[in-house]
Amino acid sequence: MFQFRVRPDRLDEYARRHAEVWPEMLRALHETGWENYSIFTRPDGLVVGYFETEDLDAAQAGMAAREVNARWQAEMAEFFDGAGPDAEMDQLTEVFHLETQLAAAEAADAGAAVGHATDRADQADQD
Repeated sequence: MFQFRVRPDRLDEYARRHAEVWPEMLRALHETGWENYSIFTRPDGLVVGYFETEDLDAAQAGMAAREVNARWQAEMAEFFDGAGPDAEMDQLTEVFHLETQLAAAEAADAGAAVGHATDRADQADQD
């Protein structure tokens, strides 16, 4: 997951361009390992992106080597005050993941249930 900012006055056009991403760019993203890729915007220009990949470094290097990516980045440059998303992309740190915590809680509950059953069996043996 990552974030960057676009110029708020250009946000509508930024969204329109992303509604019409070139098929060649879509294929390049897919071929270089970018999966389940989504981009979200806020009216103040904040952009948050999410994608899944087996290898972040390889996915980014793969896109950096694609000519279509260079063309796309050049087209998108007008939406940014700085160097653009490739240079200004702030990677976000995950602090919560439902499935991971739920699995841990369920495992702990299962362990506690086994412990209680063992305690009851031990108590029955003592009676």
